[in-house]
Amino acid sequence: MPDVNALFADYASYHRTKGNKAFHRVGIPLLMLSLLGMLARVAVPGLRYVDAATILIALSTIYYLVVEWRLAIVMLIVSVAFYLAGAWLPFWANVALFVAGVICQYVGHKVYEHRQPAFMKNMAHLLIGPLWILNDFVPLVGAAH
Repeated sequence: MPDVNALFADYASYHRTKGNKAFHRVGIPLLMLSLLGMLARVAVPGLRYVDAATILIALSTIYYLVVEWRLAIVMLIVSVAFYLAGAWLPFWANVALFVAGVICQYVGHKVYEHRQPAFMKNMAHLLIGPLWILNDFVPLVGAAH
């Protein structure tokens, strides 16, 4: 497993312009909030009181703990808060926020970066992106953005 600085450096190479970074600082939290809100409505068969969002949070937290434990703890807190907020929102609002998040990502890459999103090369970037943004707001790792 590469260290978090190597992962952030690779991810950052797809996010060099100020415009793209700004759109990602808005779009990624919108995507997280809305995705968790939608998945909170999907029950996991055979597991009482467990939904798809809970499974996603658990699995991503395990990955984050392996990559960078300090950010993992903060991300778990953020994820639980987003889960609660997203579950509280009506489904249509989650869909609207998800679409807005996708539009932010599209504008960032198409208008500012002129490069495909990082996850097109490596699907793990779908998990690295939120951690990268979190480290922007709560700088626990010395990776430069």
